[in-house]
Amino acid sequence: MTMQRKILIRWTNDFLQLFYPDYCSGCGTLLVRGEDVLCLECLSDLPFTGFATERDNLVEQVFWGRVRIEHAMALCRFDKGNKLQHMLHRLKYKGDRETGRRLGQLLAHELKRSPNYNQLEGLIPVPLHPRREKTRGYNQSHVIAEAMSPILQIPVLNHYLIRQHHSETQTHKGRYERWENVNTLFDLLKPEELCGKHLLLIDDVVTTGATLEACASLLLEIPDIRVSIATLAFA
Repeated sequence: MTMQRKILIRWTNDFLQLFYPDYCSGCGTLLVRGEDVLCLECLSDLPFTGFATERDNLVEQVFWGRVRIEHAMALCRFDKGNKLQHMLHRLKYKGDRETGRRLGQLLAHELKRSPNYNQLEGLIPVPLHPRREKTRGYNQSHVIAEAMSPILQIPVLNHYLIRQHHSETQTHKGRYERWENVNTLFDLLKPEELCGKHLLLIDDVVTTGATLEACASLLLEIPDIRVSIATLAFA
């Protein structure tokens, strides 16, 4: 790209900002040049866990004795009332894909720095039922995975794991109720094409781990498969 073209693009962006300003997804303040979706203050305030390089971290412990996971991590801690909760609410219920894209990029860069995740061969977003995806307009886990793919240089394998039944919301259920609610919800298409791969399951938040456990258990029925887990937040 020539210098003249770069200058023209910058001027065009600055001009558009006058009429269509961008605001921070975390605090709502006006973003300045160089900031993307989140202002620098909100970015620095994110409660990062450091779990990507930590063995036996709290997310891995969620799945101990339940399902055979290679590695598991969450980018941030989820605390009620913090800015991250606001961001995830915007992603999940307000149609804010850009927040999911930005957080997915941060998650990918965190994984890229960890030797635990350097042999991944596919990203599998936890699927929504088609009815819920149609209502929402997108699957937030797929938005996250799509943002991670070019950074990690790993494809999104979006059409193997499917949700075959519609279920009630998980929000107010306990651990056993969540497991019971999701245990038979998922199915696999063309599992033979995934044989021998190390796959990364992607979701927005892990709480009891019931949904991720159900997905991982199904994938682990495939011969010679390895499954790891990454989420934006750990509640």
